[in-house]
Amino acid sequence: MVRKGTPPIAALSRTLALLEAVIADGGRSSIAALARANSVPPATAHRQVVSLVAAGYLGVSDRGRYIPGPRLLGLVHRLDVRQVIVNIAASQLHELAVATGCVVQLGTFENEMVTYRIKTGEGAGSLFTQVGMQLEAYCSGIGKVLLAHLPEAQRRAYLAGGPFVALTSRTITDPCQLEDELERVRARGYATDEGEIAEGLVCVAVPIQAPDGQVHAAISVSRASSADPSAGLGTILDGLRAAARKIEQAAFGTPDQQALA
Repeated sequence: MVRKGTPPIAALSRTLALLEAVIADGGRSSIAALARANSVPPATAHRQVVSLVAAGYLGVSDRGRYIPGPRLLGLVHRLDVRQVIVNIAASQLHELAVATGCVVQLGTFENEMVTYRIKTGEGAGSLFTQVGMQLEAYCSGIGKVLLAHLPEAQRRAYLAGGPFVALTSRTITDPCQLEDELERVRARGYATDEGEIAEGLVCVAVPIQAPDGQVHAAISVSRASSADPSAGLGTILDGLRAAARKIEQAAFGTPDQQALA
C-alpha cells in the first residue's frame, strides 16, 4: 500500500512523461524535437529513450522514429477496462448502498447479456441476482443503459435478434417499443426498470462512460416497488450520478488530465 505523502520518484515521473509524449506524437518527430517541446534536455531524453527501448516499452520504426514497443503493446492487450472499473467502483458503490439503504449493482455487457460484477447493500442476499450471473439485457435498468449506448449497428442487430420474452406483465417485448425506450434512455441519461425483470422490484441505472463516449459499465440502485415508483427518484439519481463521476475520474482521469493526454 502506498502511504499518503510518499514523494514520487522524479526521474521516473520524467521518463513516463516522455513515454507519453512519444506515444502521443505517433512517430512523427525526432527525440530532439520532443525534448524541446517537453522542456527536457536532449541528452536526458536520449538516455530515457534508450532505456525504454531496452525494456521493450518503445520500438524503432523503419524511419528511425520511436513508436510503442512490444512490451507496452502487450500490456495494452492485457488491459481489461471493465475489470479496472470494477476494482475502482467497489468502495464507491458500498458507500452509495449505505446512503440509500438499497441494493447497488454494477454490470457489463458481454455476449448480448448483462454480467453482474458487483452487488452490495442491505438486502443484497435476498435479491435474485448474483455476482458472475448473466441475465437478459432488455428488461433491466443496467441492461437498457448498456444497450442504449451500443454502436448503432450493434444495437440494431440486437433488436433484430429477438424474440424478447416477457418476464412480467411490464416487460417490453416489442422491438420497436424497445428501440423507443432505448432512445429515451440515451436522451435523459438514465434507465428505469419498473417491475420488468421481476414483480415488485424497481431500479434506476446510469452509465459509466469513458471520455470517448464509450460506455463500459452501468450501475444501478434497486428497491422494492412502492405505490409511486418515482418516489425519491431525484435523490437516488443524484447519488448514482455522483458515484459514476467519481468512478469515471478514477478510471479515466479528471477533465484536466484528459485534456493533457
